[in-house]
Amino acid sequence: EIEKLKAEKVEGIIMDLRGNGGGSLPEVVRMAGLFIEDGPICQVKERDATKPQQLKDRDKNVLYSGPLTVMVDEFSASASEIFAAAIQDYKRGIVIGSSSTYGKGTVQRTIPLNPGNDFQLSNDKSEDLGTIKLTLQKFYRINGGSTQLNGVTPDVVIPDRYELLKAREKDNPTALSWDEISKAEYKPWTSNYSDANIVQQAQAQLKKSEVFNNITEQIKWIDKQNDKNYPLNLNKYKQEQKDLKIAYKQLDSLYKLNKSLVVKNVRADENALGSDSTKIEKNKQFLNRLKTDIYLDESIKVINTMIKQGSVVMNKSVEAKLNN
Repeated sequence: EIEKLKAEKVEGIIMDLRGNGGGSLPEVVRMAGLFIEDGPICQVKERDATKPQQLKDRDKNVLYSGPLTVMVDEFSASASEIFAAAIQDYKRGIVIGSSSTYGKGTVQRTIPLNPGNDFQLSNDKSEDLGTIKLTLQKFYRINGGSTQLNGVTPDVVIPDRYELLKAREKDNPTALSWDEISKAEYKPWTSNYSDANIVQQAQAQLKKSEVFNNITEQIKWIDKQNDKNYPLNLNKYKQEQKDLKIAYKQLDSLYKLNKSLVVKNVRADENALGSDSTKIEKNKQFLNRLKTDIYLDESIKVINTMIKQGSVVMNKSVEAKLNN
């Protein structure tokens, strides 16, 4: 996918991990390694182990070195959190999203209860005793902090309606606690723009945004309505439910951009659609969703600032060399 984008000379990449529940641990280590030279990506530790195990990218090649943002939300979990945390710790890009990711920082293994070797096929005649899932390890960031419970806090926090759901790991009363271990040795990325300055600008813009201020107010109002006693008077109850539906409708409209973004496929993906009407229709729906995505718009603004700052620094560098 990165090669496709590079073929079209993209100036920035947005990695959208919203709603991504994770996946393969070795795979996410390789994925993060595409954006840095080499070094640790994640640490895992068993309860009784004296030292954590470091999972490293050992390939010094960098597939993409340009501006990068990572979009997350409450449902970005597990391997998605590892990717976002690594990019943040290396200062390789800017993480954007709701107040924190899911907070799933534990490693499980599913063990068959049938006697014999774990990988032995069970006898059809014997009773299947099922499996048990055991939590064996915890994930830790390379800065030493666990992704358990607290998740990853984005650099740029955007108000999100799903805060109302309280569906994160920390909302589970039996969740394992957060802790930290020793920091791994790693070298942060050196970029030609100021992360702190870009984050500061983005947060200042969000504070002044009438749309996001309205979203915040609507979320707070709906949260209060969902957490109060219902009246026993039927007419009053119906009116309150009607007001709630109106508020949700208003909130939905706030999440859509007034002016649509220009969104299109890369040529390779456009060609791959061929004449398959089902694929073409699904792709059209996908692009239409992105065109009015207010969160994507904010991520693009951050990317554009990174590109602009990087260009200014590059121009100054060239000018200094010419003067010399």
